[in-house]
Amino acid sequence: MREIQFREALREAMSEEMRRDKSVFLMGEEVAEYNGAYKVSQGMLDEFGPERILDTPITELGFAGLGIGAAMNGLRPIIEFMTFNFSLVAIDQLINGAAKMLYMSGGQYPVPIVFRGATGNAGQLAAQHSQNFENWYANTPGLKVVVPSNPYDAKGLLKSSIRDNDPVIFMESELMYGEKGEVPEGEYLIPIGAADVIKEGKDVTLVSFGKIIKVANEAAKELEKDGISCEIIDLRTIRPIDYKAIVDSVKKTNRLVIVEEAWPLASISSEVTYHVQKNAFDYLDAPIQRITCADVPFPYAPTLIEVALPNVKKTIEAVKSVMYV
Repeated sequence: MREIQFREALREAMSEEMRRDKSVFLMGEEVAEYNGAYKVSQGMLDEFGPERILDTPITELGFAGLGIGAAMNGLRPIIEFMTFNFSLVAIDQLINGAAKMLYMSGGQYPVPIVFRGATGNAGQLAAQHSQNFENWYANTPGLKVVVPSNPYDAKGLLKSSIRDNDPVIFMESELMYGEKGEVPEGEYLIPIGAADVIKEGKDVTLVSFGKIIKVANEAAKELEKDGISCEIIDLRTIRPIDYKAIVDSVKKTNRLVIVEEAWPLASISSEVTYHVQKNAFDYLDAPIQRITCADVPFPYAPTLIEVALPNVKKTIEAVKSVMYV
C-alpha cells in the first residue's frame, strides 16, 4: 500500500468529496493563493477555482458565520481555521449557531459543515497558540468532534465528516501534517463514533487520541520489555465517544490508563473515567489513572514544555501504578 503524508490524506479527502458533490467548498485564511498555511489545500485552487476555494480576511467570526449560512441553504462548507486557538474568535457562531440551529428550527435547517484545522501544541508557540479545545466542543450538544491520529483515519474520517448532515469539529495536529502512513488508493469511509483497537493486550487498557497516541504506543513498547501487555484504544471521535469499546476492553484487562493533551478539569479522561466506573466498576482491579497536560497556561521554554506535556515516562509510571497496587 502507498504511503502519503497526513496533509496529503486530508487534501485527497476534500478533493474527492468536491469532485463527488458540487455543493462542497473550502473557505479560510490562505487556503487558495498560498495553498494553505500547512499546504493541506495545495493545488486545489487550480483544480476547483476561486468559487470553491475561497481566501478570507482574518475574520474567523465572519467566515464561520458565512459558512453556517451557506450550510443552512444547501451547501456543504469546509471551514479551515489556521489553528483552533483562533476558533475562539468565532465560538459564538459554532456554539450558538451551528450546534443549535437544527434543534431551534424544529428540524428545518440542518447545518452540514466541517470546521477543521490544527489543535494542540506545536513546539514553542507559547500559551495562546498551544491549547486543546476538543473537550470544550465535545461538551456541546449538536456538534460532533473528530481527532484523527494517522493519515488513514484522517482521510476516511474527513470524508465521513463532509457527508455528515451535522456540524463536525475536525481537529488535526500541526506536528502531524508531514507524517506518513499507509492509505489505500480506492474509496473508503470510517464511521464517526467508532474507536479503533490498534493493539490488543491483556494486562491494562491504554486510551488516547490524536497525536498523543504516539505516547501510548511508545510506552506500550517499553512496558512489553517488563512483561506488561497493553491494549491500546484510539478513540478517533470524542463526540460521540465509543464507550462500549472502552468498557469491553476494561472488562478484559481490569485496568485503565487514559492519556490526553488537554487540561485535567472537565477533560475527556474525566468523562471516560465516569462511564467506566459506572459500567465496569466490578471489573476494575485498580483505580483508573490518567495523564493530561499540566494545569497551567502552556509554557514557551522547551524544558517546561517537556514537563507540561503527557510523555512516555509518565505513562509508564501510571501503568505500573495500576499493575502493582
